[in-house]
Amino acid sequence: MTATAPAQAQAQAPAAAVAHFRFFALEVLRTRRLGHSFLRVTFGGESLADFRSGGYDQSLSLFLPQPHQDHTTLPSTDEETWFGAWRAMPDEERPVMRSYTVREQRRTPEGADEVDIDFVLHGEGSPASSWAGRAVSGRRILAIGPAVAENKSVRFQPPPGTDAILMYADETALPAAAAILDRLPDGARVKAWFEVPHEDDRIVLPTLADADITWIVRADPGPGRTDRVLDVLRAAGLPGAEAPYAWIAGEAGTVRAVRRHLVRERSVDRRAVRFTGYWRLGRTEEQLLAEAYAGESPSEEPDSAL
Repeated sequence: MTATAPAQAQAQAPAAAVAHFRFFALEVLRTRRLGHSFLRVTFGGESLADFRSGGYDQSLSLFLPQPHQDHTTLPSTDEETWFGAWRAMPDEERPVMRSYTVREQRRTPEGADEVDIDFVLHGEGSPASSWAGRAVSGRRILAIGPAVAENKSVRFQPPPGTDAILMYADETALPAAAAILDRLPDGARVKAWFEVPHEDDRIVLPTLADADITWIVRADPGPGRTDRVLDVLRAAGLPGAEAPYAWIAGEAGTVRAVRRHLVRERSVDRRAVRFTGYWRLGRTEEQLLAEAYAGESPSEEPDSAL
């Protein structure tokens, strides 16, 4: 699902991002439906031998072909020129850039490298959803992803001494939340709220953690959604902890409201809250990308203003 793009950071400061990110050629190997709204696409490719996912909520930027194209092509993948060359392409030919989470990276018994990415299916109006819905084996795309595991696109960073983890995610951030749960150690205490649009989107989330998960099934995506989420959170008890760490991701307005609730009403240290707006109600993905390019996106730093 959509995540903060390493490609955006590279576009703003290419020299600083070179060591962390590079282009990878990915080929669709297979797809699998996970629930009403989720489709897993498994990618392979020789270049994945150099892919270094840091796990947790690791993001990467996908370049998806237009509907009339089978594969992604770019005029340049050079770190100094790709962004300008991509932006200069005609609208009808320019690949759609979207950010997603690495659900899992693995090496098969045969020695091949694979990467799973989970897509939310929400109609033909979304270029990424539309592409995923028609993805078939052999289709090739390009991605900017991690070349080192310790990279700044892994945002789940609980400080030493954390004794409980609080999580909120909507469907766009659920793959990231699932990847986090998958890597938590045995016995880690977790209280999580996951918001999804349909009953059968409550997918199985393997974890060794001691995880108490509340599913919020959304009746509609309208303006009242944030209030419904806050009502559920206010009615919930939190694990007794002296140093909780909160990870919040999803629709930007709801994410901000959940953060305010935890900091102001639950006295969670604001420096121990990591929040990321994956999308914003009433704004297109292209508008949000334009804001990111212009450096106008809200700060995600834990100590930024509420």
